[in-house]
Amino acid sequence: MIALLNVAIALLTGLLMTRLFHKGHLPDVTAFLVAGVLIGPFVLGRLGVPGLGFSSYDEVAGLGVLSNVAMGFIAFSIGSEFRMENLKKTGKQALIIGIVQALVATLFVDVALLAFHWIAPDILSAPAAITLGAIAAATAPAATLMVVRQYKAKGEVTSLLLPIVALDDAVGLIVFAVSLGIAKALISGAISIVSVLINPILEILLSLLLGGIAGYILTLLERLFHSNTNRNSLVIAFVFLTVGLSSLSWQIGELVIGFSPLLVCMMLGTVFCNICPLSEDLMQRSDKWSQALLAVFFVISGAELQLEVFADPILILIGVVYILFRSAGKYLGARASSKAVGCSQKVQKYLGITLLPQAGVALGMCVTAQQLGADGSLIRNIVLFSVLIYELIGPLMTKKALEASGDITEKPQEVRDRRQKKYDEFVQKRIEEHGHAKWKQ
Repeated sequence: MIALLNVAIALLTGLLMTRLFHKGHLPDVTAFLVAGVLIGPFVLGRLGVPGLGFSSYDEVAGLGVLSNVAMGFIAFSIGSEFRMENLKKTGKQALIIGIVQALVATLFVDVALLAFHWIAPDILSAPAAITLGAIAAATAPAATLMVVRQYKAKGEVTSLLLPIVALDDAVGLIVFAVSLGIAKALISGAISIVSVLINPILEILLSLLLGGIAGYILTLLERLFHSNTNRNSLVIAFVFLTVGLSSLSWQIGELVIGFSPLLVCMMLGTVFCNICPLSEDLMQRSDKWSQALLAVFFVISGAELQLEVFADPILILIGVVYILFRSAGKYLGARASSKAVGCSQKVQKYLGITLLPQAGVALGMCVTAQQLGADGSLIRNIVLFSVLIYELIGPLMTKKALEASGDITEKPQEVRDRRQKKYDEFVQKRIEEHGHAKWKQ
């Protein structure tokens, strides 16, 4: 019962916060995150009053299944950006930019933090520096997609942004696995080819295979139904199914047979949108169904942020270096590669800014990095600090960049005038019916 109460409070608080943030023209995702911090264990949760907030991080973790499902719907939706007609136009550009900006961000952070290690080896070890460089490659697809949806962004930058964010996770998984293997080798003195190369490549291939098979089966089953309501329920069921299946894993010696939930659900959406004639309408319906789930996801993400990281000045210093050099790597990597593949000036100028948000994927990498012992704890706290900054500022920067590029535009004046006229007529009618002006308030 407490879990259900927490879900309701999370959703209500998030929605009310959007009304407050709307006055400042801030994205809804930022409002949801701030709402999560407010009802999290560091603020209202400290009071220990049931229904007023999360009293502990265990309560937040108890809603982890909702976060996993929400990420599944986000990945499924991003998969629709890989329609063949779109890939023919931007596929090569997205592939090159996606790989280059991720690798440049990793390189920048590696160089900066290894220099920090050289200056202060007792504070930051080389394995921790290398692992943090790999985590820098990851971008947050959830925050980016939320901003694009809220403002109905459409244009050159957006058409490249979503495929790049999707590719970013595949590149990030490989870079992280290789870097983590090198970090382990530096600690133990022995390197394993299986953990460094074979396991990450196998995970990506198996994820794409599972998602592809699920997408094909979904398309076959969709033909059995004639009601759009039932078809939509089928799509939702398959997203739940693929999230559940992708959580399975087996280990045979050093070989790990597992899946990436993001890649599995992206592939599900990619195959489905390319072979099902009704996919566009069905995916739009599933997007609408999942809006409330995504709102809860971001509020939970805000509640997970641990504000105690601000108590350690050394950690903040390393975190600031990480943020500055990752941001520079993302921006300059995207700018140089987009110029090399012939993108327009506005893509070169603004695309890199939209790639700054970082959250779920990076935090998932931190869990794996716990294998490094004390270094793993340091890595987790540094990434938590950066995620707190990126998630509160990143969505706003993404919005500003898409506005500046022309992908987010104001509604035509004619549309705004028509809506205002309907609202004025509604208010006037209520005034006439009730005989007083309370409806003007």
